[in-house]
Amino acid sequence: MKSKVLLASLLLLFGASTAFAEDDLATVLKEATAENKKAAELGFEWRDTGKFIKKAADEKDAKKAMKLAKKALKQAKDAQLQAEAAKKAGPVF
Repeated sequence: MKSKVLLASLLLLFGASTAFAEDDLATVLKEATAENKKAAELGFEWRDTGKFIKKAADEKDAKKAMKLAKKALKQAKDAQLQAEAAKKAGPVF
């Protein structure tokens, strides 16, 4: 029983530290910029992703900045998925 409690405690501890590491604004902005660059290289950069990255970098409120940065990251990843789907697009006979 003690080992289960210890294991659960360790999992919560590492899970919490990972959550805090993921929520670092500079890291999210850096990742969003890199993912957006990949999307641009594929020719599928979305119109507002760069704007969200700039707004997040300039934002004074930390919560708003993180929200914008995560939105930009999601859009950049979605743009890459769209590029993959476009490769397979075409008429089906």
